[in-house]
Amino acid sequence: MSTCFSASQSVELVVPDQPIPIQHYLRQPQRLIQALVDPSRVEQLNANCFRLKMRSLSFMTLSIQPTVDMQVRAYADGSLSLESIACEIRGVEYINQRFNLNLIGRLAPVQVNGVTYLKGKADLQVQVDLPPPLWLTPKPLLEATGNGLLRSVLLTIKQRLMHQLLADYRQWVTAQIQASNSDPVEPPLLPSSGSVV
Repeated sequence: MSTCFSASQSVELVVPDQPIPIQHYLRQPQRLIQALVDPSRVEQLNANCFRLKMRSLSFMTLSIQPTVDMQVRAYADGSLSLESIACEIRGVEYINQRFNLNLIGRLAPVQVNGVTYLKGKADLQVQVDLPPPLWLTPKPLLEATGNGLLRSVLLTIKQRLMHQLLADYRQWVTAQIQASNSDPVEPPLLPSSGSVV
């Protein structure tokens, strides 16, 4: 029995003024991913692609743990997009062969009256053929449970974004300023008087 679940989540954050605009920070996909997801659950596949091992999800009698490959694209205007390009459910082969996950997200800095905001939206959709034991469950109940589960996933990501992203941005700015202030050129060593050169 094929069933489709979906959820959307929007976010808007005020970005505190920093010496380096947040657009520069957003050009580094790995920092964004690590702000959104626990770094211990992330494997970087290439410069813009990351494998995320999601937390185990309980749905009715099932317990599944999706592994999602995400592609992050940064654009010249400072915005970025996230898109799922592959997904695997490990350990439950029946579901894995009948499971499709689509996550599309966008995050962009916006200036309003001199204040910078980060505005974003994420849409998550899952299509799955449920195993026979769940076929007798009323479809409205299945859909309400599935949609609620996806909403909770997006809400968790939103909460991490709101707490982690700005904190990591501040740390990144501080590190950049310290790196630019430390003089990389060492003064030449002059021989002391009487020494042989």
